[in-house]
Amino acid sequence: MTDANTPRPGPWDPKPERTTAPAAAAPIDRGPPRTAEPPLDKGQHPVWAVVSTLLLGGFIWYVSQSWVIAVAAIWGLLVHEYGHVLAMNRLGMGPAKIYIIPFLGGVAKSQRLPQSEWHGVLVSLAGPAFGLLAAIPFFGLFIATGQGMWLQGVFIIAFINLINLAPAPPLDGSKALGPVLARIHPMLEKIVVGLIGAVVVLWGLTNGSWFFAAFLTLALVGHLRRGVWRPDGRRLEWPEAGKSVGLFLVTAAACVGVALAALMPGSASLADALAHGAGFFEFNR
Repeated sequence: MTDANTPRPGPWDPKPERTTAPAAAAPIDRGPPRTAEPPLDKGQHPVWAVVSTLLLGGFIWYVSQSWVIAVAAIWGLLVHEYGHVLAMNRLGMGPAKIYIIPFLGGVAKSQRLPQSEWHGVLVSLAGPAFGLLAAIPFFGLFIATGQGMWLQGVFIIAFINLINLAPAPPLDGSKALGPVLARIHPMLEKIVVGLIGAVVVLWGLTNGSWFFAAFLTLALVGHLRRGVWRPDGRRLEWPEAGKSVGLFLVTAAACVGVALAALMPGSASLADALAHGAGFFEFNR
């Protein structure tokens, strides 16, 4: 098939006169050859998505012995990952898909890499920021019924999003602050992320979160052994680095605020609520 638009002569058209053979046309510079894009990811099969969600919800219920916490965790996880999806699609990385991982959580997978590290930061923070919206129905149920059990759902949603802000791979915090640290020096990112990752793994082990600790350990080892440390795309600029830190702090403050709002009705004071919330981050809890 040819890409020329000139129509071919019909059988009644006069035949062109024969002339000397034309000179060979100069080759047309078409630029570098285009690489075929990989096929689009079709996403997780609906049956396996349902099975994975049930396994994850059942595991959370087994550990917490609370169906409110299990429902809130699954709902909060889906809203959190959908925040990533919205950002990915908005920034030209979609159509993104959500995958549920049994016993661990979920992940939003894009079709393309971000065009810049700044886009990567925005995608990483979109999950925790948007994920806090999942607490609204549970706040509404608490206001309507006055039953404190719904505040457990609010707290677990805030807790999930706050944990994801830890600068430990593959959590969102490592993708939000990693480029900022690398802007100072690439080795600084590797050292800080590695140390914080080890602390988070130890925290999971001492609190009996074996699956969480094992998952983070594998991710941390793979992250440290990666050949190319920074992803493709334009590097973070200094003004963007400042914005990244600011957005990270605002998102973290919002998560803490929602968690305190869930703890205040059952606490004697703000200091009591802060102490109660900080207790969830203790070792050997």
